[in-house]
Amino acid sequence: MVITLEPDAPESTVEEILREAEKYPGVHARKYVFRGEEQNLVEIHLIGDTLKVPTEVFEGLPGVRSVVRVSTRFRLIGRHGDEWARLGFVYNGVRFDDDSVNVLAGLCAVDTREHVEMMMKALAENGVVTTRMGAYKPRTSPYDFQGLGAACLPWVFELAGKYGIRVIAMEVTHPAHIDQIRNALEKTGNCTGVMLQIGTRNAQNFELLKEVGRQSEFPVLYKRGMGITLEESLNACEYIAAEGNSRIVFCLRGVKTNLGDPHRNLVDFSHVPVVRRLTRLPVCIDPSHSVGRRFVAPDGLLDIIHVTGQGIIAGATNVLVDFHPCPAKALCDGPQAMTLDRLPFFLEYVRRVRRTYAELVELYETANRPAEQPPYAQADLK
Repeated sequence: MVITLEPDAPESTVEEILREAEKYPGVHARKYVFRGEEQNLVEIHLIGDTLKVPTEVFEGLPGVRSVVRVSTRFRLIGRHGDEWARLGFVYNGVRFDDDSVNVLAGLCAVDTREHVEMMMKALAENGVVTTRMGAYKPRTSPYDFQGLGAACLPWVFELAGKYGIRVIAMEVTHPAHIDQIRNALEKTGNCTGVMLQIGTRNAQNFELLKEVGRQSEFPVLYKRGMGITLEESLNACEYIAAEGNSRIVFCLRGVKTNLGDPHRNLVDFSHVPVVRRLTRLPVCIDPSHSVGRRFVAPDGLLDIIHVTGQGIIAGATNVLVDFHPCPAKALCDGPQAMTLDRLPFFLEYVRRVRRTYAELVELYETANRPAEQPPYAQADLK
């Protein structure tokens, strides 16, 4: 059972709910605060056998917005039919919600200081304040490049500060990486922010999920597991939220199957509206790892660009995409990285597709708006 409070609900209401919950054996209550840009959403979750707990006990309390019996397994990240739950969050001045589009363009794996600076300079020149920079890279083969690790963090963060980059999506594969990132940020004056990325290979590393959930400094970008169901991936996000960190962005990155050939993975961006319907999480797409190559369509556009449009037109508001100053020299995933000269077009393409999405939503709402009833004379009402 989920009890949602009004923004101005008195603290006495929370205390009353907790006291009332104690009356029912096998039921315990936990308070959660979901922080938005302008308001915080406070929920009290009753956990256990709540079938015998009457909703009327809580519905009459001052400041209670709604009481919902939750049948879904996604108790924390789920939408539960509450439109106000479309909350999102703000991190280091950047909004992650249904109304703000972010392109996190950058290096899949950090290789040289020169390439990082070229990438961040290009982002700054195009007004972008978000990027991706991989310092820790799990690879299929133990002989492939595994990333520069903690050694590159100081100068990556310094360059981010120099070029005004506010958020860096950075994969972590071990709890120790969180401390390394935290320490490097402190030593460089916290000149940027980091969004901890859970890669597809760690999609069900439950101890790592719990660890990123216990810390509250950094939001989390969770990438769908390449070989597990959507429900299993959403349950992994529930693991994170259950530990206290609800600032999660859910990223679709394609699923592992030869049915997607010749693309690297089968593009799963049709699940964008599904994730938005089931959860309150902002949705991200990763066209680079979905397609895996710089294939060119007959119209001259890369397949990566086309599938980006498919995700944005479905309602995604974040794009995690690989760029590199010189893909031939990249130490990881060079064949799928776009070159910096394509960045201005890519950003404009995303803007235009998003504008089309907004126009189509408005068109649909207008077409389905109930027609105004004509005024009736008093005699007609008798």
